[in-house]
Amino acid sequence: MRLQILQQMATYKKKPSKAKNTQSTIETNSTTAEVFNTLDETASRSEQFVIKNQKTIFIVLGLIVASILGFLAYQKYVKAPKEKVAADELAFPKAYFEDALTTPVAVDSLLVLGLEGADGKYGFTDIASKFSGTKAGNLANYYAGISHLKLKNYKEAIDYLEDFSSDDELLGPTAKGAIADAFADINQPKEALEYYLKAAKLRENNFSTPLYLFKAANTAMELEKYSKALDLFNQIKKEYPSATEAKNIDIYINKATFASKN
Repeated sequence: MRLQILQQMATYKKKPSKAKNTQSTIETNSTTAEVFNTLDETASRSEQFVIKNQKTIFIVLGLIVASILGFLAYQKYVKAPKEKVAADELAFPKAYFEDALTTPVAVDSLLVLGLEGADGKYGFTDIASKFSGTKAGNLANYYAGISHLKLKNYKEAIDYLEDFSSDDELLGPTAKGAIADAFADINQPKEALEYYLKAAKLRENNFSTPLYLFKAANTAMELEKYSKALDLFNQIKKEYPSATEAKNIDIYINKATFASKN
């Protein structure tokens, strides 16, 4: 009997105090009240800030709206018409440029006409300057740069081509490659190598990439950077086996390999 009583005492669990539960509820309610009070105070401060600074806020909002409307108006009434005029002007010197590429006669004269304009029409030089910021103005930099390159005005060619930018698959790399050609022609192979590599990496494709990798590799050979040249020749063989530059690539690989060992 005594053993049973002891077992009951050992397994007996004290019931939670009602007073303790009440205290917990009070604390929870108090915390909730504090949260709401904090939110009310924050909202009140926000309202006071808005009331106090409403004039400034309205001015700022007005400026933002005015800026957006001004930008839209500029796009519609200034930039769009300017783009059209520039595109129309570009057609005239572009015709001279295209003629210079297709005819063996008076090539330099045609290129100069394209650069300077004639019969009251702008040439590439004026279009690049007067219509800067337009698509046609940007293209005028490209045509001016290539024209100067063909006329052997290498510094001018580099300057104009540096001002040209394009996301086109071929036009962008061609411009960088032309800068490299200009540096190569004025005996600056270090700069030429830099731009040939830029041209190769700018837009990877099966035409311009192997072309400029090949030019970069040969320039590296000129600079006696034989390991670099070997890597570039091997890249052409591995990644562009169908390219024109890959036809006799083993000859160049062997040449670079031999040079790197001596």
